[in-house]
This record gives sequence, C-alpha cells and structure tokens, in this order.
Amino acid sequence: MRTVILAAGLFAALGLSACGESKTDTAAAPAAPAAPKYAGRSQTMYAGEEMVDKVDSASIKVGKAGVLDMQAAGSVTSAGYTKSGFLPRINAGPPKDGVYEVDVVAEKPATAGAAAATPIAVKGAWSPYPADHLKGVKFIGKTNSVTAMLPAG
Repeated sequence: MRTVILAAGLFAALGLSACGESKTDTAAAPAAPAAPKYAGRSQTMYAGEEMVDKVDSASIKVGKAGVLDMQAAGSVTSAGYTKSGFLPRINAGPPKDGVYEVDVVAEKPATAGAAAATPIAVKGAWSPYPADHLKGVKFIGKTNSVTAMLPAG
C-alpha cells in the first residue's frame, strides 16, 4: 500500500513540474504607443456630447475685452453632429508654459449614420479667459491635439 501511495505522489509531482515547461515561445506583439499626457482634466460633458475624432487646425485671437475667439477644424466619425464647442480643461494652477488645454466637443446624432469621416468646424469664445497667463491653447480631440499660439502684439 505504501508503495502505491509513493508511486502516485511521484507521478503527481512529475506531472505538475511539467506544466511550466510546455510554454510556447511566441513573438511579443509590438506595444501600442503610450497615450499623451495632458496637464488638465476634462470637464463633465453633457449626455450625448463627445470629443471630436480629430483636430486638423486651430487658431485663437483676442476679441473684445475679456474674450478669446477660438476656431478649430477637424473631423467626426459620421454626419449629423451638432452643438459643437470648446470645454476648457480644469487645471490645479496656471500652466508653466502658458498653454491652456480645451476639449473640442460636439453632440453626436441620435441615429447613427454610415461611418465616414466628416469635416466639422468649431467656433467659440472663452470669456473670461486667463489673459495674464495665456500664451496659447492646445485643442484636444480623441486621437490628437493641435496647439495654437497667441499672435504677437
């Protein structure tokens, strides 16, 4: 009886030790690039509102007293997006480089159309904007960002 128990224990030990040896050597998939880090955090968006897919170009200029006029052009995933605008990100303090961040957002359509990149133009004003510290604005979409610097003068 003792021999049977020892034999069973030996087979179990050999079986368990072989479990780790059957690993196959597969080539590791290349790692995806790390997502960019932004200084501010996004504000809460309204239901149905989301960031535009991509920002292609952007510009800023000082308008009337206390108003910063902002424009951005980009694309969304399908036609029918409405109520586009900008949401300034929340910062703990003024950015050291003077570049503030805004999310470029639009309200997605209630019914999903055919998925096709559709251009979108976004215009808006930031009032009151941090005039003492602002040197530029980084416009952030889902897949990229574009920085527009304040014109000299």
